Amino acid sequence: MENIYPECQKCATGVLVPLSDYGRDGATIQYKAWVCTNPNCGFNIRIDNGELSIGRSISHSKK
Repeated sequence: MENIYPECQKCATGVLVPLSDYGRDGATIQYKAWVCTNPNCGFNIRIDNGELSIGRSISHSKK
């Protein structure tokens, strides 16, 4: 079965792919963020502490 991801509405070139993370207690947080695959776009939607953030800067983790 092939995954079909939504087209990025900002750039219309990339698609939005889901990313998961781990919480403070090590529990998996599925689909914490959706990020555009076009590196020149950088559009993203994420959930931080129960709040929706749209278009925050993307940077590399120091971890």
